[in-house]
Amino acid sequence: MRYRALQDCVFCAAWGAVSVGREGVTVRKKILTYFIYIILAATAASAVSMGLLSYSMFEEQVLGSLRYDAQALAALVEQGGEERLPGLDVRVRVTLIRADGTVTYDSEANPSSMGSHAQRPEVAQALADGEGSDVRNSQTVSRNTFYYALRMSDGSVVRVAQEASNIWSIYMSAAPMIVLLLALLIGVCVWAARLLTIRLVGPIEQMTAHLDNVSGVARYPELEPFMEMIERQHEEILRSADMRVEFTANVSHELKTPLTSISGYAELIESGMAAGDMAKRFAGEIHKSANRLLTLINDIIRLSQMDSPEQELHLESVNLAQVAQATVEQLRLSAAKMQVSLELDARPAAVWADRRMMEELIYNLTDNAIRYNVRGGSVRVAVHPVRERVIVCVQDTGIGISKEDQEHIFERFYRVDKSRSKATGGTGLGLAIVKHIAAKHNAAITVDSELGRGTTITVSFERMTKA
Repeated sequence: MRYRALQDCVFCAAWGAVSVGREGVTVRKKILTYFIYIILAATAASAVSMGLLSYSMFEEQVLGSLRYDAQALAALVEQGGEERLPGLDVRVRVTLIRADGTVTYDSEANPSSMGSHAQRPEVAQALADGEGSDVRNSQTVSRNTFYYALRMSDGSVVRVAQEASNIWSIYMSAAPMIVLLLALLIGVCVWAARLLTIRLVGPIEQMTAHLDNVSGVARYPELEPFMEMIERQHEEILRSADMRVEFTANVSHELKTPLTSISGYAELIESGMAAGDMAKRFAGEIHKSANRLLTLINDIIRLSQMDSPEQELHLESVNLAQVAQATVEQLRLSAAKMQVSLELDARPAAVWADRRMMEELIYNLTDNAIRYNVRGGSVRVAVHPVRERVIVCVQDTGIGISKEDQEHIFERFYRVDKSRSKATGGTGLGLAIVKHIAAKHNAAITVDSELGRGTTITVSFERMTKA
């Protein structure tokens, strides 16, 4: 269950929620909807465009036919006069118009009842340019009249006209077929869009189901950076979860030891089995275990605070030489009890840091150097500015750390010498706190140690330049 929740959390945060809940709209549905909108718009635009193109071709064809008829009639009139027109069987309306616009003949109307046609667009154009054409609506809404006029050699004009269906009537007559074809086209396009959507979203859905191993899942080059980030976050979250489980187990174990000791000694005193000097000694052990318990709890709380992303650093100019001097004075008594000499070599050096954390860092390093030292040993604390850096170095002549252990000394509850650490009251969290503080201040830590020859831990900070 924890793994499934982890998958959902990581993918939803990075992808922006592939699905918006059970009643929401999934990415697949969104893509399909957009495809359908595009298909409908493209189909409608194509239908209108094809209709207009077809009508344009139809109009050109009708006018071309009328031009041919007008040329034949003009040749006939010029050869034999207009008297030959009434006997002709033609499929178009024929009108003869003088140069002044007077109608002398019309195959479908009485010329005497017709006014001047000099201003009719096709006639005016023919009188001026030799030929002219026009398309006008007739009295019936569903039909258009196509006109073509041709000027003859004597200046008069022969005009032919033909009624034909307009574009809307063409659409209406072809509507059933158009609707059927559009429905078929839309159906095929929607099916293709659905198939394409499944193929597009498929790899993404596979990735969500196989976050632990996406190497075998087909994915797009554009998603490579995204998936690499997800894989890193996935690994970090799993590692963090494992560390928390391990940390909880270690805390439980570390708390159990002093509590068991306190409970055992208290029970002996309560039962009357310990009296006099023995009771006093047991009370001392209880006090010692209680102090160790308090130290452990304080370190755990401090680590938890540092783990919190909400923790704010209170940055200010901190002179590490002053911090080191205060720490050395604070630990001189502890060093004397361990018969360890404590030396300070510090020059003024300012860094932009959280003062409390700097105090903790130098204190933990120095305290560790004292605890893991030998009788008659020494600890040297140095603070030196070196070019653009400030170096804090804590060197001891203690038991040293093996190469294998050096990789783990900054882990929580890791002890090089478990029995010695517990005897001196160590919690195993000091260097873990040091690592956290260094990371928050972008500082580098190095360890130089050899078994039986002592240890040197160096922390390098960025030096604060003068404004």
